[in-house]
Amino acid sequence: FKMADETTGTSKTPLHKKDRFSSLTDKFRSKFNEEPEFYARAPGRVNLIGEHIDYCGYSVLPMAIEQDILIAAVPNDSAKLDLVNTSPEYVEYNCTTTNVEIDKSKPLWYHYFLCGYKGIIEHFNIKSPKGMNVAVDGIIPRSAGLSSSSALVCCAALVTLRCNKLTMSKVELADMCAKCEHYIGTIGGGMDQAISFLAQPGTAKFIEFNPLKVTDVSLPEGATFVISNSCVELNKAATSDFNIRVVECRLAAQVICKRKELNWREYRKLGDVHKALGVKLEDMNNIVKEVLHKEPYSKQEICDILNVTAEELNEVTLSSNTTHVQYFKLYNRATHVFAEANRVYQFKMVCDEKPNGALETLGSLMSASHESCRDLYECSHPDLDQLVNICMESGALGSRLTGAGWGGCAVSMVPTNQVEPFMAKVREAYYSKDSVRSAKVMTSLFASQPGGGAIFYQD
Repeated sequence: FKMADETTGTSKTPLHKKDRFSSLTDKFRSKFNEEPEFYARAPGRVNLIGEHIDYCGYSVLPMAIEQDILIAAVPNDSAKLDLVNTSPEYVEYNCTTTNVEIDKSKPLWYHYFLCGYKGIIEHFNIKSPKGMNVAVDGIIPRSAGLSSSSALVCCAALVTLRCNKLTMSKVELADMCAKCEHYIGTIGGGMDQAISFLAQPGTAKFIEFNPLKVTDVSLPEGATFVISNSCVELNKAATSDFNIRVVECRLAAQVICKRKELNWREYRKLGDVHKALGVKLEDMNNIVKEVLHKEPYSKQEICDILNVTAEELNEVTLSSNTTHVQYFKLYNRATHVFAEANRVYQFKMVCDEKPNGALETLGSLMSASHESCRDLYECSHPDLDQLVNICMESGALGSRLTGAGWGGCAVSMVPTNQVEPFMAKVREAYYSKDSVRSAKVMTSLFASQPGGGAIFYQD
């Protein structure tokens, strides 16, 4: 399908998607007794390399996938939001346009829609926003590390933008959506939103932050990326695991600043500390070894180093769901971030230059990334580690967790002429011997090529 140049552009519906649009339209008609005025779509993504570093200010390298969130909508003058999901397991929801409440303690599917909605309303300071009738359909596996929640936030923002007859560039919209996901308590870095809006068919993207910038990355010929779901689900907004890692990196940045006689209160990202010190990226881990100890830091020790009270640390650095944490692994988290950031640059360089043995080098970088996520960042899961090992034994050149981790998916780079036997081996070794996994296998293993992008459709 064709991507519109701006988020408010339109495109004809591709023929191969007609059945899904028809099903969503039927749901919309049965609920609202009218026709949708337009459709919006936002794809999920798979991050090829660069895990847990976007919120530290470092570049990442994802690509969009075909699996997406699709919304049918029509504006109304009732001053109400009326939301329905095609999946029967998700309850319907409605509220007034001026009484939007997002419960961080128990995030539900419609809270992610409200994040996108609220982001647009507050960005434009709209006093009397349009009401909306909305039907949502999603085919991104949930809690699988493929950005289903961020895609819903992005799609909701598109719908709200259109219903209120507003315009933003894709870059502005991606930046805004990254911030408004904080409403639900997730302190992400902006990768998911950027790739959802800025992806294009046939290419992965090298994404830089502050300011947001994307560059096409042409992957070497002869490889296909296969995504396999561990079938272990984790809603990152429902636990503190994700935000603990964010604040550990934030604390590492501030302690390094203190030790290097920088004003630590001015820094929250390891990438900004790196720039301030003016050294090469590969030298940052030497600085980590110099100023941080490997043993976990107690909260009191950090307070003593920064010369603050626990209450002040809670306010200045920690998030609301991490104030209870008493120990922080600063050395391991910072070591992962700097090494992973370097792997991203190496990955892009290999893709750009395509030297002999390029695929093997990319595979090695992916596998090293997984080892770092597993051992230093501790964001993997035993089942996910098992799946990655099976993928390597089945012929992958490289395999790693993708997304936040603690479950979710692995992405494996496989020689294109070996994809079918690879998938057969993984099905047999990981899915067929487990009844729960076996029931999910049809949606748990798929090959993906670069492509995607957020867009409006209008017939």
